[in-house]
Amino acid sequence: MSLITRPFKVLGIQQIAIGGLDKYKLQTLWIDMLGLEMTGTYKSERENVDEDICAMGVGPFKVEVDLMQPIDPEKKPAVHNTPLNHVGLWIDNLPVAVEWLSQQGVRFAPGGIRKGAAGFDICFIHPKGNEELPIGGEGVLIELVQAPEEVVKAFSALAAQYA
Repeated sequence: MSLITRPFKVLGIQQIAIGGLDKYKLQTLWIDMLGLEMTGTYKSERENVDEDICAMGVGPFKVEVDLMQPIDPEKKPAVHNTPLNHVGLWIDNLPVAVEWLSQQGVRFAPGGIRKGAAGFDICFIHPKGNEELPIGGEGVLIELVQAPEEVVKAFSALAAQYA
């Protein structure tokens, strides 16, 4: 058990992002076969992504599944490489989390806190640490997502049931 006191909480999984060269092949599995609901789309030249935003579950416990293909497979970021592109975590207080994690030596990807595809404030923990900031995702890109109040309350109520 960790003895570190954190000024924020990771509440749960907000999303997983899956990349491929052809998002329509991803749709066949995730939408047609598994029955996820497509809730939106997002396209960004700067981020080299054309994605479908899907969902499983309901209400504050809904998990987003992003099906992503690169606009140009030769450019970076290469959202299709690796196929499990990133994992998103609900955070109860994103600015506090970023400040505290930075002070602990966590390396963040460029871009800082900004609006994500689903409209929430987000930022990314870099997949690799470096000499200056040695803590990274050990090969995994991790998205921190500001949880809206309804999600914070729902997770708090759920946690209280098991306390």
